[in-house]
Amino acid sequence: MSENETQVEHSQILSTGIENYENLKDVTTLVYLLQAIAFVGFTPIIGVIINYFKRSDVTGSILESHFRWQIKTFWWGLFWSTLAGILIFTIIGMPIGYPMLGITVIWWVYRFVRGWLRLNKSLPMYAS
Repeated sequence: MSENETQVEHSQILSTGIENYENLKDVTTLVYLLQAIAFVGFTPIIGVIINYFKRSDVTGSILESHFRWQIKTFWWGLFWSTLAGILIFTIIGMPIGYPMLGITVIWWVYRFVRGWLRLNKSLPMYAS
């Protein structure tokens, strides 16, 4: 898809008329920030709660795809890091758990950086 087609598609999506687009874009940015500072503690949980509460407000816009991306990032990240954590506590699982945790962290960083960059360009996360 060319850049012009993407811009036209973006304009069409925005023209669906969701109210408070800029405010909702700020909320989406906040959730990416909360995911980015996951090492602080419970910030990704706060982010996914915001996603679920605001999900209906972004229906029909590019932000909907970002919310789906953020929600999937949270749940898959939680799954893989929990599995890695369980493996780390077993002698047999340590050689698997630590690399798995490292890969999960790299994947998590990739997900929020890619999402944030596409959000700043006002692009959806998924191609239609």
